[in-house]
Amino acid sequence: MTIIPALLAIASLPLADLASAERVLGAYIFQRHGDRTAKALPPAKLTDLGYNQEYMSGNFFHQRYISASSQNHIDGISSSVVSLAQVSASAPQDTVIQLSGQAFLQGLYPPIGSAANETLRNGSVIYSPMSGYQLIPMADVQSGTGSEDNTWLQSTSECSNAEVSSNDYYYSSSYQKLLSSTSALYQSLASDLNNTVSTSGLSFKNAFTIWDLLNVASIHNASASIPSDQVMQELLVLANTHEFNLAYNSSESIRSVAGMTLAGEVLTALNQTITSGGKSKLTMQFGAYASFLAYFGLAGLTNNVEFTGMPVYASSMTWELVTNASGTGIPAVSDINVRFLFHNGTSIDGSTQLQAYPLFGQSEVEIPWTQFVDSTNKFAITSQSQWCQVCGNSTGICSSSSDSTTNTPSSDSSSHGMSLAVAGVIGAMVTLGVLAVLTALILLVFNLRLVRKSVLAPVGRGSEASITPVPSKAA
Repeated sequence: MTIIPALLAIASLPLADLASAERVLGAYIFQRHGDRTAKALPPAKLTDLGYNQEYMSGNFFHQRYISASSQNHIDGISSSVVSLAQVSASAPQDTVIQLSGQAFLQGLYPPIGSAANETLRNGSVIYSPMSGYQLIPMADVQSGTGSEDNTWLQSTSECSNAEVSSNDYYYSSSYQKLLSSTSALYQSLASDLNNTVSTSGLSFKNAFTIWDLLNVASIHNASASIPSDQVMQELLVLANTHEFNLAYNSSESIRSVAGMTLAGEVLTALNQTITSGGKSKLTMQFGAYASFLAYFGLAGLTNNVEFTGMPVYASSMTWELVTNASGTGIPAVSDINVRFLFHNGTSIDGSTQLQAYPLFGQSEVEIPWTQFVDSTNKFAITSQSQWCQVCGNSTGICSSSSDSTTNTPSSDSSSHGMSLAVAGVIGAMVTLGVLAVLTALILLVFNLRLVRKSVLAPVGRGSEASITPVPSKAA
């Protein structure tokens, strides 16, 4: 009988081959920059260590998504020579982050040697520079510009309502309690900081700045005075607490505007992979820790303590589109799932690992595409007009009627905590309130009053109410 040999042949296959039915259709990577100099001493610079971290991270993702021999190879992606129609990258206008992105892309698609040489019609050969160095352009993103030269994460978002929400943390009882209880600890660090922070600035209010200065010194400055490991760990915990509370609040989703924007960009890119029939395959964005923290909170990941602190340099978040449907190309939407993976940091020895985590409080690490869309749309910002509305902004890019609406699946836009619409209304009401107060002050200072137009002598067309001077009592 021929059945037995066939069964024996199947049994002899490696388990990896049996599991290879899964196909990765596309992916989105959000990558933190590499090691840098201290933010409190601008301009911050990417270090050689940081460059190495990012290059190795890019090489890791080459092995995962680009290499033809990888089980996680993205279906149909070019494995040696980059196809710019298949990949896209973006970063804010920030030196540390943009250089990190360039280093990452060098590792993702390394030089291809003589294969990049070009022969002209006349027979002459043009030898490609730098052994066939592959160029991948990076687009600009608005959020995060200058973030590594600014110690307060929200100031780079340019979102008015988010700044107000983050500032509210400084009036909370939890903040005031830590400000008081840690006073002695921070004052004891004066000599270690060598006057880089004023005496009045040695407090929990500058928890990140203080920890960052000492952390950078502990990596790069052999002659620096560094507190004990126990104190450094305590300072890290305090810095994590400080920055997480500035980036996320369960009652005010607008505080996580960086994560809301990122969620919209992820949704748009993955949806483009599906609607383009798989022509768009891999999207990468490079940024800072604030976007990680904000997304962690919004996506319901913070029950795990790992997601309540700043990810270390060169950390990665990845969203994969996967399917078990046979064949090639994009299957039916009902056959597509999303898998979220995270790695806290990288390793120059190539041991980087990604671990899958369930999103939105689910128990499974894979979530159906339609469910991912519905859950993400509850907090994602997917257009410029939506951003302007929820941020309460009316100047700059929000002063124009133009709208950069993105192509994302529609869904209910309500969010847990403060809804996006409510955030926009609050911003408008605050503006109207300020105008009302200013008007009242002008009337009081200049002894003016509002009267109806009907009581004035006709002087041509005008508004329904006019301001007329009132004689002073002393006159």
